[in-house]
Amino acid sequence: MALDLSRFRRSKVTTGRSWRVLAAVLLMVAIGWGGMLHAANQSVQGAKKEEGGFDGDAPTAILTEASSGAVLFEKNADELRAPSSMMKLMTAEVVFHAVKEGTVKLSDEYRISENAWRRGGAPAGGSTMFAVLNSKISIDDLLHGAIIQSGNDACIALAEGMAGNERIFAADFMTKRARELGLTKSTFGNANGLPDPGNKMTVRELAKLARYVILTYPDFYKLFGEKEFTWNKIRQQNRNPLLNSLEGADGLKTGYTKEGGYGMVGSAVQNGIRLIVVVNGLEDPDDRASEAKKMLEWGFRNFEVRTLIAADQTIGYAKVFGGASRSVKLTSPEPIKVMVPKNGGSERLIARIVYNGPVRAPVQSGQPVGVVRVWRGANIAVEQPVYAGESIGTGSTIRRAVDGASELVIGMFRAGAEKL
Repeated sequence: MALDLSRFRRSKVTTGRSWRVLAAVLLMVAIGWGGMLHAANQSVQGAKKEEGGFDGDAPTAILTEASSGAVLFEKNADELRAPSSMMKLMTAEVVFHAVKEGTVKLSDEYRISENAWRRGGAPAGGSTMFAVLNSKISIDDLLHGAIIQSGNDACIALAEGMAGNERIFAADFMTKRARELGLTKSTFGNANGLPDPGNKMTVRELAKLARYVILTYPDFYKLFGEKEFTWNKIRQQNRNPLLNSLEGADGLKTGYTKEGGYGMVGSAVQNGIRLIVVVNGLEDPDDRASEAKKMLEWGFRNFEVRTLIAADQTIGYAKVFGGASRSVKLTSPEPIKVMVPKNGGSERLIARIVYNGPVRAPVQSGQPVGVVRVWRGANIAVEQPVYAGESIGTGSTIRRAVDGASELVIGMFRAGAEKL
């Protein structure tokens, strides 16, 4: 069902010394049924089980739809916890990115140092690809070992090969790259997820990272679905239990440390829809597997995709400063879609276009302006960039003077309000 764009209206919101214009604020969109609207926050239990919601036991969990990033369920999703081996997704992304940028090649070889062998190899007693001390292994094979076998030795070798040592890799490669991807809370102390006070992630950021890997590196992503890998004549199975228990499952990563408990990042595709689940903090590996599977099955069973706004449809307008026109229409080149319940139950959405404004002229068609956020109840169901749908030239001297005077008056009122 498309949005009723006639119901958009404008308002202004003051935030500290800067102000943000919200076009299309508080648009309540009924997806055919009606229902209650709730204020947005960052971590909610979701609907109660008797209302068709998910009833889960994981201390922290999130379920999202991959295409839109829509959140279907979350529980303590912004709580920082030890990610254990799930953190290897960040190590893998750093390497994927480096290969894509051409700074390293899959055929490049790194030596297995005594540190990598002793802390991550056979002597350590943890997950390992059984790399031989002082042997040289290609980045391609190290990625197989790190992803399929969860090899700690493979991760240490990749970190040492690219950065010289793990600490530098964690700080200057992993943390830096995480910030570039919008993971604002994640911190890293090593490359493998072994216990370290610096290793902290939220399930929300793990889900965002998984989504990015899936959408950006489709060829590399196939590694997560490979069920076995043999190295040093030792054949090992992929540690992801979903690969053999859920239709369409093809990734991603399990993890366990005493500090973090049992966790999993999982993904599956059914009927053309890909869902991503993250759970963490469970006390038993079987509970981890059953919880992730149960959540994915619940999502596939209860949700479907609806198009809210067609591609290139006018979504709303942004105020223009010093332009030939006082506003510019906003569009998205991609359709804006959201996951909604199949059962015909109550579902009401809020859509907001958020941008820093007014936008200064001249404005070029296709220029990024802000984002459209759609809330389903208390969760952000989707966030997508919006762009200028037309070009706006610079206005006359009189128009610029009037706009400047208006901004001056608004600034005076804002400064007065801040002193109250």
